Amino acid sequence: MNLRSHIAAIGLLVATVAGSAQAATINTTTFGHLADDGYDVVAYQTDHKAVKGSSSFRYDWNGATWQFASEEHRKAFIAMPEHYAPQYGGYCAFAVAKNDLVDVDPEAFTVVDGKLYLNYSKKIQAQWEADRANFIQKADRNWPGLNK
Repeated sequence: MNLRSHIAAIGLLVATVAGSAQAATINTTTFGHLADDGYDVVAYQTDHKAVKGSSSFRYDWNGATWQFASEEHRKAFIAMPEHYAPQYGGYCAFAVAKNDLVDVDPEAFTVVDGKLYLNYSKKIQAQWEADRANFIQKADRNWPGLNK
């Protein structure tokens, strides 16, 4: 094995380990293991609204089935799933900041710095928005302990 092959192998190993460390438990529905209740996570960033995905455009990633409104959105997700997947495994960002795991309303979302955050309800989302930077900081600290 030459030096170039060794470097490539080391790069692959580092990427694999880094990917494993970042893998999150994904909040899914009881039936079908649908992430984000079947909503199109790409649409939050491209269309700036919650859009229900279709069973015609599915992709399995990280132990969950993701649905999309179009093949274009499906392909975008496949190319960069970490970019589009919601923070904290799709659990309520406000609850994670409070060190808890709670389901979400896919209509209660915010995109901040290219990251998708979901909340339990629009009412909780309003509370989260009132001190968003602080709650993100707290949730970022709490998530590793909750993501076991």
